Amino acid sequence: MSLTILGLSGALNHDPSAALYVDGKLVAAVEEERFVRDKHAKNRMPYESARFCLEQAGITPADVDIVTIPFAPISIFGPARWKYAKRYWYAPDRALDAILMGNRRFNRYKKRIEWCLLQLGFDLKKVKLEPVEHHLAHASSAYHCSGFHEKTAILGIDGKGEYATTFFGYGENGKIHKIKEFYDPDSLGGLYGALTEYLGFEMLDGEFKVMGMAPYGDAAKYDFSRLAKFEKGELIINTDYANVIGFRRYKEKGKGYYFSPKLIEWLGPKRQGDIADDPYIHYAASMQALFEKLALEMLDYYLGDILRETGKLAFAGGCALNVKLNQRIIARPDVKELFVQPASGDAGTAVGAAAYVSVKNGVPVEKMEHVYLGPGYSNEDVIAACARHPSKPQWKQLDDVPEYIAEVLAEGNPVAWLQGRMEFGPRALGGRSILGCPSASGVADRINEQIKFRERWRPFCPSMIDSVAAQMLSVDHPSPFMTFTFEVNDEWKNRVPEVVHEDGTARAQVLKREYNPRYYDLMKALERLTGNGVALNTSLNRRGEPMVCSPTDALNMFFGSDLEYLIMEDILVVKEHD
Repeated sequence: MSLTILGLSGALNHDPSAALYVDGKLVAAVEEERFVRDKHAKNRMPYESARFCLEQAGITPADVDIVTIPFAPISIFGPARWKYAKRYWYAPDRALDAILMGNRRFNRYKKRIEWCLLQLGFDLKKVKLEPVEHHLAHASSAYHCSGFHEKTAILGIDGKGEYATTFFGYGENGKIHKIKEFYDPDSLGGLYGALTEYLGFEMLDGEFKVMGMAPYGDAAKYDFSRLAKFEKGELIINTDYANVIGFRRYKEKGKGYYFSPKLIEWLGPKRQGDIADDPYIHYAASMQALFEKLALEMLDYYLGDILRETGKLAFAGGCALNVKLNQRIIARPDVKELFVQPASGDAGTAVGAAAYVSVKNGVPVEKMEHVYLGPGYSNEDVIAACARHPSKPQWKQLDDVPEYIAEVLAEGNPVAWLQGRMEFGPRALGGRSILGCPSASGVADRINEQIKFRERWRPFCPSMIDSVAAQMLSVDHPSPFMTFTFEVNDEWKNRVPEVVHEDGTARAQVLKREYNPRYYDLMKALERLTGNGVALNTSLNRRGEPMVCSPTDALNMFFGSDLEYLIMEDILVVKEHD
């Protein structure tokens, strides 16, 4: 029996995406923002992404057996809606709505997806639409994609799904068992998001900037313990300060925030501009420290026994992208291996919902070994894009891309790199990257100032070949997706200074050749030239824009920045000097 399942996420809020499983194989997965060129694609349908998935598989809507969404009705007989209502007593309209009309959001989600399916040419009478609870979809995206066969602890931490914010469970023989959930407003992700807003960034976009700022501050300077506590197995967020709705919100220029005026009274005005300074760097450090402390306490309380038994942990939800927390989890003596879903945010729930439904229908899904699941382009496509582009780029075709580009990098030049299929998830992993030579002094500053136009304290990450990881990193742990930070061994801090963060760590991608041979060969060529099989790697985009998808996107970005070299498949574009 053949089984084709299309997962569609984000139809109600942000990060819409689509993923397609055919007989347990993930054929395609992609985020809508990459096609519509609108970061996070808020309030849009996963229309272009679904269309791409069908095209990639060479199938029509009639070939899809099940469409699944990571949002489900929540029963009035469970604790979720009552807990929500009780905690939001100060906003009676929201509280009553949760009890009387608690699945209104789900109904809107479903209607919007049905409308989207009609536009794509689906016959709603013939295709089965199956909802999966949001946190189960996150859990599945971690557990079912991990390739773990032993009993596996499962952790999910994000802002919120329908009502749940945190999931503890375990997977055994392909089945997911729920142990405990916390409900909105008791959300560690929501608290971090509220502080992200206070620190002057966009929620759902700036959390990793807070994490990048934290090492510059001293967490001991401010005690943030009043914001949240974990006791007797329950997480309680102090909604006098954060995770607030309605009249409790701090408002500025007509915009309401997820923190209250009381937070401003305590900590002072919210941060403005691009400077990371006192006291905000210390606030970032204190928030990160509180987040790590509570997450580790919760993990130990609900999943410690399972970890001591098998040592395997699967983690998803937006907070699973907090690489500093992940470093601390790996450091636990009872954790043998941690799998973090590379698209841990809501985009990954399209994969999770589809994987969940596949397994439920008796078709196990394969381990997620790589994320090259989006569109790819041929040399002919690239040449056609150059011919159409208003900047009339001059191009030439290279015979040996890795060798040539390694020499350009070794001379200290950043290079825009578009190769193979686009990555799924927020990390550039050698498909759509800006690359630099990490031993070339000042290359990180150059990329920041001339190309990315982004905050100076944001770290750049190393990609490395698998033979280097054992020498450069202090811990031996698989890291194909840049989901962990590692201490960098002292010798390598001097060898590749441009990819070591303020605190002596690096968020590393450790690459096996079989999943991206050309990127691997580039680093081998760099190793021959510089002695280091490491590339500085950041995503191919400018600040505030989604990652580049097509050759046309890459050309637009290239001519809108100070980059001088762009390689797309075998086609090299170099800017003419006046």
